[in-house]
Amino acid sequence: MQRLSLPILFFAGALFIAGPVRAETTLVLPFFNHSKSTNLDWVGESIAESVRDSLASEGILVLGRGDRFEAYRRLSLRPGAELTHASVLKIGESLDAAHVVYGFYELLPAEPGKDQSKGSLRITARILDLKRTRQGPSYGELGAIEDLGGLEVHLGWQTLQLLNPKSAPAERDFVTARPAVRLDAVESYVRGLLSNTPEQRHRYFTQAARLDAHYSQPCFQLGRIYWEKKDYKIAAGWLERVARSDPHYLEAQFFLGLCRYANGDFKGAEQCFQLVSGTLPLNEVYNDLGVVQSQRNDFAAAAASFRKALEGDDADPDYHFNLGAALWRSGQYSAAAESFRNALARNAKDNEATTLLGRALKQDAPRPGETKNEGKPRLKTNYEEAAYRQLQAELGIKK
Repeated sequence: MQRLSLPILFFAGALFIAGPVRAETTLVLPFFNHSKSTNLDWVGESIAESVRDSLASEGILVLGRGDRFEAYRRLSLRPGAELTHASVLKIGESLDAAHVVYGFYELLPAEPGKDQSKGSLRITARILDLKRTRQGPSYGELGAIEDLGGLEVHLGWQTLQLLNPKSAPAERDFVTARPAVRLDAVESYVRGLLSNTPEQRHRYFTQAARLDAHYSQPCFQLGRIYWEKKDYKIAAGWLERVARSDPHYLEAQFFLGLCRYANGDFKGAEQCFQLVSGTLPLNEVYNDLGVVQSQRNDFAAAAASFRKALEGDDADPDYHFNLGAALWRSGQYSAAAESFRNALARNAKDNEATTLLGRALKQDAPRPGETKNEGKPRLKTNYEEAAYRQLQAELGIKK
């Protein structure tokens, strides 16, 4: 019998054996504007973003806008231009996508009795199956342009039904979880995504959030903007408003945990990291959970969290250092010394690890009144959900 040599990967304590299966990814392209108004160009991006979020929220691996821009660059295609069938095919192939969702929209006269409407929007979509080189049947939505948010939600559900009918939720449940958003709020949000300057993005996202208090997506974007500015209090306020149905919900909870930590709310930060780790066994989440547990003097729980991070990535010196610091503070000097040695084996220039190794060997405990910065655990601010989900899909992970 021939033996297959397959790579073995570790991710936060789970053993993953790689098989010959490639991940099936889906690319959603901006829908083409077949109306006569260039002022409606933003609608195509809005439809694509909404469908992409619908698919991602239900576990389908969807390529992001950055991947799409890279494909356009490689193929020398102008963003916003209507693509031929051949170009759609080339973009999908260049990104190794299994499916490409694309289509167009038209503006029709308002339906009878709805003279106050700006017109009816007819959206037509198709799914290109690149594995079988087959184009699926067209499907779509028709309704008042003012109801764009609702049309997009239902189009997302239809796309789910076609891509993964066995696991797609019931239509009523799917729609109920995604309340319709005001048209002007949707427009502001998409114009923010398309903006070229940080100032424009901030202005449009803020406007979108103010126009519709239940609109989750701009809240996430604003939370990240203020996180990057290190304005953690305001960032936390925005991130707290991200809805559970939002595909960025777990990422929002991760950064909310970091914001709460920076604001000294260690209990609140612990709740955020526990919520995320309960769904995604990411090394950085377990590490940060251990950090806040250390700050709350729960060193036994912190050591357990750091060990989970190490099971996923034994090569990271910070995880070894953090475990060593938790063990040292709890009086487990021999085990702490071993962890500090492991940290130095991976980063010989870590002066703090050298100092604490010496103290652990001397059984020199933290002194009363000594600053907590001595052996302060190290946070991780990277968030690798996309890489983890890619790994799950691509390697056929079994825990």
